[in-house]
Amino acid sequence: MSTRTTIESFFDPATWTVSYVVSDNATGCAAVIDPVLDFDFKSGRTGTRSADAIAAYVQAQGLSVQWILETHAHADHLSGARHLQQRLGGKVAIGERIREVQATFKKLYNLEREFLPDGSQFDHLFKDGETFRIGEVEATALLVPGHTPADMAYRVDDAVFVGDTLFMPDVGTARADFPGGDAHTLYRSIRRLLALPAATRMFVCHDYPPKGREAAWETTVAEQRAKNLHVHDGVSEDEFVALRQARDATLEVPTLILPSIQVNVRAGRLPPPDDNGVAYLRIPLNAL
Repeated sequence: MSTRTTIESFFDPATWTVSYVVSDNATGCAAVIDPVLDFDFKSGRTGTRSADAIAAYVQAQGLSVQWILETHAHADHLSGARHLQQRLGGKVAIGERIREVQATFKKLYNLEREFLPDGSQFDHLFKDGETFRIGEVEATALLVPGHTPADMAYRVDDAVFVGDTLFMPDVGTARADFPGGDAHTLYRSIRRLLALPAATRMFVCHDYPPKGREAAWETTVAEQRAKNLHVHDGVSEDEFVALRQARDATLEVPTLILPSIQVNVRAGRLPPPDDNGVAYLRIPLNAL
């Protein structure tokens, strides 16, 4: 385990999401990864409990946030990125292929004319292999499409944050049936991650634990290669694709996909309010 960085995790049981704060021990500079904005679908109310827990930790540790990193435009929770930016600063960043996701969902939601699918809603768009710094620690953005076209993993020191691409070994891998998703592409992205050094610590964005196991979110490349249900060493691309497609055909649409995507393609901003001062989320009928 590295002594250069500290990783603190924040588990949201409502969405089974894990957010992270990664800090450079030498400088106190930090990055927040995949923060959650609470949302109650029944009442249409947002909340900041999850994001405020992150902010409280950052402030208690005296950290300086440089980055708020999104691994992708999540379908299972709203992003707390802009709320945290208002409290803590930092640049909100995602992979540059978010433009493709924005274009797809601008059509689905028939978003306002002013919304441009050009990525300008984010402060920075990462290219594949781009390096950046968290204090004195070098980090690398890795393009890992397949779940969506825009998925990124972030390698920081001896750790990699993989978003939804991989789950814990006894849960498997992400679905690949969202718009722009592809099981062949997902397999190749996973193999790219599993080619990292065996001791690399791997942090997942969600856990859906089997009965009898508590939620967990840290594993290693070696453990994934040996034990991942869907893609351990020896599983061919064709075998994985057949398994993934069969499983995806049985999965329900995520509960929060329709509200969350239209916020997350805006980098965590809510839609602009109507002339009555109220912001609305759109639910396309009979479109999915």
